[in-house]
Amino acid sequence: MADEHQFIENGLQRSQIDEFFEEELGRAGYGGMDVAKTPMGTQIVLKAEKPGMVIGKGGENIRKVTTALEDRFNLEDPQIDVQEVEEPDLNARIVADRLANALERGWYFRKAGHTTIDRIMEAGALGAEIVLSGKVTGARSRVEKFNRGYIKHNGEPAEEVVDHGQGVAVMKLGTIGVDVKIIPPGAELPDDFGVHEEMDPEEIVPDAVEANEAEGVEELLEGEPEDADATEEGAEAAAEETVETPTDDEADLDEEVVEEVIEEEVEADADDGAEEFDEVDVPGDEAVEEELEELEEDVEAEAEELVAEMEDEDADEGGDA
Repeated sequence: MADEHQFIENGLQRSQIDEFFEEELGRAGYGGMDVAKTPMGTQIVLKAEKPGMVIGKGGENIRKVTTALEDRFNLEDPQIDVQEVEEPDLNARIVADRLANALERGWYFRKAGHTTIDRIMEAGALGAEIVLSGKVTGARSRVEKFNRGYIKHNGEPAEEVVDHGQGVAVMKLGTIGVDVKIIPPGAELPDDFGVHEEMDPEEIVPDAVEANEAEGVEELLEGEPEDADATEEGAEAAAEETVETPTDDEADLDEEVVEEVIEEEVEADADDGAEEFDEVDVPGDEAVEEELEELEEDVEAEAEELVAEMEDEDADEGGDA
């Protein structure tokens, strides 16, 4: 069998074993499993809220589960180790099953969701998310989300750090899917950082410490650079040479001189305008009347000529007829 097919077979077998344990150990608070194949057989580590129910009276239940694994999945000498979950509120599988059972008992979905996620955060989780999908309130399907804290959805942290669990609530109107994601307390995320105040820089970066002492970086930062001082002094000297600051008396005299020059220019402009206005000849009333009479005479003469031409044309047309 090729490696790719072997990976698929192993994954399928793992999923089937997980479903088997969920059906058989659901009442015991099944919280997941780890499977590892060894030369001695198959090592299976079960996580449960109530290990006593998994083992059973005198080990009867655990022997029954071991026999079923050998018969159904052809596992060679399966060895089951049962471990108790220290904090059930931080196990996504157990929380999802509890929430599904609460919905089946008639809890209102919003109250059940808020109560569950509050318990998760009180247990010390860095973040949690609960998603309910299905016919939660009526005949139409919908999705409800409850978020607290910080949660990762993509990348390696979403697969390695986030604990993911699913459950199903069977209701009268249909099934409701319960999806729970939890980031446990103390999880190391790639974007976390911290400051070690007690660390000695000479032990971590000795080369940088030696370079700092040799070049005197701290002294250079405290003082001003020489080039900048020289540039500022040169600029100030040039400004003093080119610009002389006038005294108060000189400033007053300059203002008076400027005001006198402006007044003289204004008066000169006013006189020039008056002279130009005087030189313009404004016609009197008599001249205007004479021009109007001449225009009227010219208009009358043109009208008489037009009338005469029209009479001549009429006479010619009558003779031709």
